[in-house]
Amino acid sequence: MSRLIRFTLVAALATMAACSGGNAENPADAEVPVVNLGPDNIAVATPRELSSGPSISGTLAAIREATLRAEVAGVVTGTQVEEGQSVLAGQVLVRLDDSAIRDAVLSARSAHRTANEAAVVARRNAERTERLAQAGAVAERELEQAKWTAMNAEAGLADAAARLSSAEKQQGKTVVRAPFAGIVSERPVSTGDVVQVGNPVVTVVNPERLRLEATVPVSALTVLKVGTEVDFEVSGYEGKRYTGRVERINPVLDPSTRQVRIHVAIPNVAGRLVAGLFAQGRVAIEQRTALAVPVSALDLKTPTPSIRRLRSGKVELVAVELGLRDDVAQLIEIKAGLVPGDTVLIGPSAAVAVGTPVRIVKE
Repeated sequence: MSRLIRFTLVAALATMAACSGGNAENPADAEVPVVNLGPDNIAVATPRELSSGPSISGTLAAIREATLRAEVAGVVTGTQVEEGQSVLAGQVLVRLDDSAIRDAVLSARSAHRTANEAAVVARRNAERTERLAQAGAVAERELEQAKWTAMNAEAGLADAAARLSSAEKQQGKTVVRAPFAGIVSERPVSTGDVVQVGNPVVTVVNPERLRLEATVPVSALTVLKVGTEVDFEVSGYEGKRYTGRVERINPVLDPSTRQVRIHVAIPNVAGRLVAGLFAQGRVAIEQRTALAVPVSALDLKTPTPSIRRLRSGKVELVAVELGLRDDVAQLIEIKAGLVPGDTVLIGPSAAVAVGTPVRIVKE
């Protein structure tokens, strides 16, 4: 605001000087006052990286996120982690009371042992009876009976093994482990809580890769493809740019918005980004390096796009040919009219009259 006030005062003084000069004997001899501008009022035309494409916005989410729920009812006997703690794959997170299930495991193990011994005896008896039958010492009916007994014993063993396996799996469900390496984002239970089947007990996320779900106009589909680069900013990290790539394009149009949903994969190796942050940016469909100046340097009131350039300490109006516009960086390509190194006026200073002497001063 101080620069704008200074510029307004200078312009007013310039007008007063022009009026007083009109009463002089020779108005052509009246001096035009010098306008002082700071570094924020100018820009230098230089080659810059420009990108153009549809804007997008959405919320960051972890690609790998798991909410672990209780698979058996019971009392929480121990919590091994806290929220925000890093965990390894298979690490114990929460333990539930397994006393009742442990008794069932012991019973199933005993039944399995008994069934196994019965199967071994029946199998040996059938083999012995078969040898006797081959020697003609026993009747064929006795051999069939021995084989039938062995078969029933094998079936009993299989049933006992299945019951033991089921009991051991139930016991294993009383220990909640991390499905992959990551960070604990939520742990809604504490020691002593009673949980039912389906209650959430802990959530683990892997923040190394995030995703951004956003929508783009249908018109962008002609140039949009998997792998297209996406530039965006994240709330809380203003001024810092991040880059991702289109990983998936939804084949179905959203009937309410008439837009297409895309999924952008975002590497987060440094771990600075967190899920839940709002992000907005642009799908970089077209990219190139070109001579560019800030968009605020343009004077669109003239018949052709023009820019005020400093030449020999004075302001001159230059017609320019425009190219690619980068709405995120607020830069625009200059195809003709300027050369690298030209100094142009930007912002409020772009209203300085043509021919006005200008001096660049430090703040």
